[in-house]
Amino acid sequence: MASYEVNQAAVAHARRLIDARQYVLESDWGAVQPSADDENTYLDRHTWDEYGAWHLGLTVGANDETKARHGFVFGDFRRVHRSGLIACVYRAGEWRHKEIELAAHELLQHLDTTSA
Repeated sequence: MASYEVNQAAVAHARRLIDARQYVLESDWGAVQPSADDENTYLDRHTWDEYGAWHLGLTVGANDETKARHGFVFGDFRRVHRSGLIACVYRAGEWRHKEIELAAHELLQHLDTTSA
């Protein structure tokens, strides 16, 4: 099983988006999460750092500037999705990636407080 570290740049990016009210509170994550084609289109126009800012996890040992390096996407490359954060909490918890789970949970709490 892959090992992940928290991508602090992504956590900061998500917080900035939440503070700027760039979020979606209700969505079907299975329908709106970025597809491989969406990722490729985004990478055609953005840097790897910008791409990475949408992923809460960095795969330990994976090469930089590869999709394999990035895990736990939380938005659609424009806005944070509450359902995306919930998916990150769930998936990280399921696979015992505790640091990712806690980072996603903290962002979810921040989103819920901000949007109340």
